[in-house]
Amino acid sequence: MKILLLQDYLRSGGTERQSVLLAQAFAAAGHPATLLTFRPGGRLAPTVGPAVPHQALQPFDCGLDWFAPGLHRAVARAAPDVVLCMGRMANGRAGGLQRAFPRTAVVGTMRTGKPLPRAFRRSLAAVRHIVANSQEARAHLEARHAVPGDRISVIYNSLVFPPEPELARAEALRTAQGAGPATAVLLCVAMFRPEKNQRELVELAAALPATGDWQLWLAGDGPARAACERLVARRQLAARVKFLGFHRDPTPLYRAADVAVHASRSESLSNFLIEAQAHGLPAVVYHAQGIAECFVPGVTGWVVPPGDRAAWIARLAPLLADPARRQACAAPARQHARQQFDAPRQVRAYLDLFTRLVGPAPAP
Repeated sequence: MKILLLQDYLRSGGTERQSVLLAQAFAAAGHPATLLTFRPGGRLAPTVGPAVPHQALQPFDCGLDWFAPGLHRAVARAAPDVVLCMGRMANGRAGGLQRAFPRTAVVGTMRTGKPLPRAFRRSLAAVRHIVANSQEARAHLEARHAVPGDRISVIYNSLVFPPEPELARAEALRTAQGAGPATAVLLCVAMFRPEKNQRELVELAAALPATGDWQLWLAGDGPARAACERLVARRQLAARVKFLGFHRDPTPLYRAADVAVHASRSESLSNFLIEAQAHGLPAVVYHAQGIAECFVPGVTGWVVPPGDRAAWIARLAPLLADPARRQACAAPARQHARQQFDAPRQVRAYLDLFTRLVGPAPAP
């Protein structure tokens, strides 16, 4: 079974990490897989292994996420049995691909909490099937976009960075950031985009007790980082809030941190939170689509209404004050992540779905 994964650009986001993981897993399972992007390069391009050809449609990077010259010609040359569309831009092209290649199973995905562009919405009715990465995303498709339930499968994101036993790098990282043995490190790993809302985490940090021994680590890069850094300077939090930049493998950050925090306004399922759970970190987060499916609510993670800073701080306070309470969350968090987001399980679910879909297109 030949599989083509379509993505606009290999930036450093969670969808892009999933694209690379799935392409390599499909190839390892014996299914020729190609990763086709609109733009060349990107932060994650070097992580694509030799078993997966990575082709780009733009001859040089035009900086346009929507520009896909020669897309239909490239798909015709690849002659895939399945096209898996990842991200909003690729899903906007999915309906046209399904109409142009009716014998190919074009599979759309719902992995965002952002408003869907018109082309994306039109594709929902045209593609052979849709994969939602959370139950809430599926419910949204059914209620908001009238997609029949039998055309939707829920397949959760896969763990990209499973736990590792080595601790030396984590301890060195804490030392480098000035975190002592008793320092409670709050961690958020996400691209700096407005919807990821790291600014709110800074404001929340400003309301935490100044006498407490805590730090907030913000890992990632992107267009909203500079404004966030200016806010930290205005709030005089430079000694508390650390900008750690992009990490191709954030495993040492998870190992070094104590609590996962998130204030994103737009999610479908957070890769960061499921990875944090896999490493045993409890979570305190604002609600967004699919967020509560990343952990065991009230046991390994706590969800508060967006913007309710008092509730967020109240949920965080016991975890800041009591290392034993944090530690008590670790085993059930790891167990939940392994049960729900194990990569071989999710890859098998995709391949089983593709096997069912491949074949003559249903009669209109």
